[in-house]
This record gives sequence, structure tokens and C-alpha cells, in this order.
Amino acid sequence: MATTTTPQTSGVKGALDRYFQITERGSTLSREIRGGLVTFLAMCYILALNPIILGGADGTGAQLGGARIAAATALVAGLLTITMGLAARFPLAIATGLGLNALVAFGIASIEDMTWADAMGLVVLEGLIILVLVFTGFREAVFKAVPVELKTAISVGIGLFIALIGLVDAGFVTPGNPVLQLGFNGSLAGWPILVFVLGLLTMVVLWYKKVKGAILYTIIGATVLAVIIELVAKVGPKVGPDGVNPVGWSSTVPAPPEQVVAVPDFGLLGQFSLFGSVEKIGIVAVILLVFSLMLADFFDTMGTMVAVGGEAGLLDEKGNPPRTKQILVVDSIAAAAGGAASVSSNTSYIESAAGVGEGARTGFASVVTGIAFLLATFLAPLVAMVPIEAAAPALVLVGFLMIVQITGIDWKQFDMAFPAFLVIILMPFTYSITVGIGAGFISYVVLQVFKGRAKQVHPLMWFSAVLFIVYFVQGPIRAALGF
Repeated sequence: MATTTTPQTSGVKGALDRYFQITERGSTLSREIRGGLVTFLAMCYILALNPIILGGADGTGAQLGGARIAAATALVAGLLTITMGLAARFPLAIATGLGLNALVAFGIASIEDMTWADAMGLVVLEGLIILVLVFTGFREAVFKAVPVELKTAISVGIGLFIALIGLVDAGFVTPGNPVLQLGFNGSLAGWPILVFVLGLLTMVVLWYKKVKGAILYTIIGATVLAVIIELVAKVGPKVGPDGVNPVGWSSTVPAPPEQVVAVPDFGLLGQFSLFGSVEKIGIVAVILLVFSLMLADFFDTMGTMVAVGGEAGLLDEKGNPPRTKQILVVDSIAAAAGGAASVSSNTSYIESAAGVGEGARTGFASVVTGIAFLLATFLAPLVAMVPIEAAAPALVLVGFLMIVQITGIDWKQFDMAFPAFLVIILMPFTYSITVGIGAGFISYVVLQVFKGRAKQVHPLMWFSAVLFIVYFVQGPIRAALGF
């Protein structure tokens, strides 16, 4: 009886296929490249926002220089994202964490007598501590102790969260009275909103028609449209030298660059003081600040890799992604690397799900994203052409794709359903992945106790719940300590 064998691709392409398991995971090299580029386009806004946030801090933060911050941000993101792709072989990208950078800039660096180098030293310490927790198996053990239903809820909650991020970044949803509202004064107005709406509708139609590259092509097309509109209508930014322009572009003003290539300045690298903060604010205050950074970083990454892995169909029956330890090791190194480069803690980005939505399933997509970041250190003017209104539709579409996992939760089992409910709603409502996870963990433990199943709760879930309680009341604790 004759037998058939599957032909093996030889050469460089075959080696990449085998190493990254591209065919095994149902992907192709072209899909990985497209996915990697989409992830980059969905998160490259950090190159514009990080200088604004860090540069707005009191003290030396305001003197860092926007160009130097952008260059160092892109360099660290590129190197660590490539490392994630090569070591973890997982479609996850890394860059300076939004929220974390604001905490560092306005909650740490602005403390009296603290220098920017002192603040970055705390970030390095936080990253090193988390790295130790990974090597001891503690961080992975905590992750695996979480019930699969809560992991599903984390993925769904992040889906809502990422969709809200897209809507807010594009200006489709804005702060209003009392909380949120549609557009400007309850109505859609302005050319940027039109770019977003047309981009979203185009992306949805192309996705429905199963057009390969739907997300990438839509982002590029929307960027071209935005540039044309800006050239003709002179819309300008929302906040400029002439005041507030409610119908302006949210972040980047799309315009043809005066130059395509610019020489980067990496002068910020290595500007940190590991223990300088101890002399300035005392060991107790240092411990609390590092704890705040660590807890947010610790659980944000857990939620992100579950959400991305779930969207890619890479989770096992217990909700764990492949090569979990390698993912956590790289993410921990990234936190320390961000501090060492003076650009704040780096972490895994939920926008990686945009690349997964485009078809990315392996670490090769992360390598592509990382290379794009490295090129961005030289091609910053070209990257600056992409307004958030052109990239935001990808976040909304991917948010929808992640929410469909909600069917994996048994809503008739109250003691599991209510914690899942809190996880899902609090992530978008509080604009924080950490808060949603914390509320879910605490309520899960409490309900299990009153159900008479306290002994069945994993000890690490107890420990995590206690840590989250401390995290939620850290304001009064800091006040009691006088800082």
C-alpha cells in the first residue's frame, strides 16, 4: 500500500516555518507579516504619546526631550518585541505601558526631592523583582491558579476595554455630563470622526468579505484619506497653540513628512539610579511604590496574554497559552529595560490582538513588529503620518472578536458568574485591566467562602486577593505614611 508524505519546505522559509510553527498553527508567512505590521500600526501611537506624558512630569521629566524619548521608546519596544517573538514564539508585542508611564511621571517622579533617575531606578527594581518571581515559578503558578472561567472573563473584559480605547482615542466617545457622551456635545462632528467612521465601516465590510489584509489595508487607506483631508481642510490638532479645537485630530496630525529618515538620539539610555530613591523618600515608601508598579504590571500581562492567546486560538483546555514562562520572562525583562532606558516600564500590549485579528498566530509576527519599531527610530517622520483615527477601527473590530468568548462562561453558576461579571464591566468602566481582575479575584474568594468551599480555593488565589485589597486602599495607606 502506497503512503503519502507531506512535502517539507526547505531553505530559510522552511526553517522559519518549523521554528515558529507557522503552518502548524494554521498560518502563513504572509499572514504573519501582515499581522506584525498591523500590530505596529495599532500601537505606534506610543511613540507620540510617551514623550507627551513623560515630558509633562515635574522636575527632570520635563527636560528629557521629546525626540530622545521617542527614539528610546522605539528602541526598547523593538528589541524586546523581537525577543518575545524569538523566545516565546507568541504573537505579543511590547512597548512602554500606558497608565504605568503616567503613574511613573505624575505619581513617582513628581514626589518632592525625587529625580527622574530615581524614578527610573524604581522601575528597574520592579522589573527585576518580577523576573525573580518568574524564575521561582511564582508568577506562572499564580496565573495557572486562576479558574478558567475567570480567564475567559478577563479576555472578554479586555475586549470591551480595547473597543472603548478605540472609540475614545478616535473621539467617537468623549468625556461628558455626567460621564461619557457621543462625540462633541452629543453629536458627531469634524473630519477626523469621518475618517474613523469610514475606516471602521470599510474594515468591517472587508473583514466580512474575508479579504486578506483587511485591517492593514484599511489603516493605510484611512491614513491616506486623513492626509488628503488635512492638506485641504487644515483641521489641526485638538489642542494646539491657539487653544482647544474639539473637532481636531486626537493625537498625530496627518501630513506628508518633510523628511523620511531622521538620525535617532539614544542619549537617555542608562540614565537611572537603582537605589537613589531610598535616600530621598525612605525604604517603606519605596516598597509601596514598587508594589503598586509590580501589581499593575503583574496582572495586566496575565490578562493580555490570555486575551491575545484566546483570540488566536492558542490556549489549552485550562486557558493557558503555550510557553507561558518564556512570555513572562521576556515581559519582566521588558519592565526593567524600560526603566534602564529612562522611558518607563515596558509591558505586553493588548493591541497585539489587532495583529492576531489580521491572522498572526506565531512569534514571527512579533519579530516583524519589533523590526518595524527599530526602523521607526530612523523613520519616525513617516510613522508620524498615521493618526489614531486611522488605527482605532482595528481596536473596535478586535474588541468585538474577543467578546464572543463570553459564551464560555456559565452564567447560571452565580458564584463564578458574578466575579466574571465584575471583571468584564470594571475593566472598561475604570479604564484599568488590573482593577477588573482584582475585583473578580476578591469577589470569587468571598463567594467561595460563603458557599462553604474555602478549602477548595487555591492558596495563591487567597494571596492574590489580599494583595489586591492592599492595592485598592493604597491611597489611605500612603496618606497615613505622609506621602
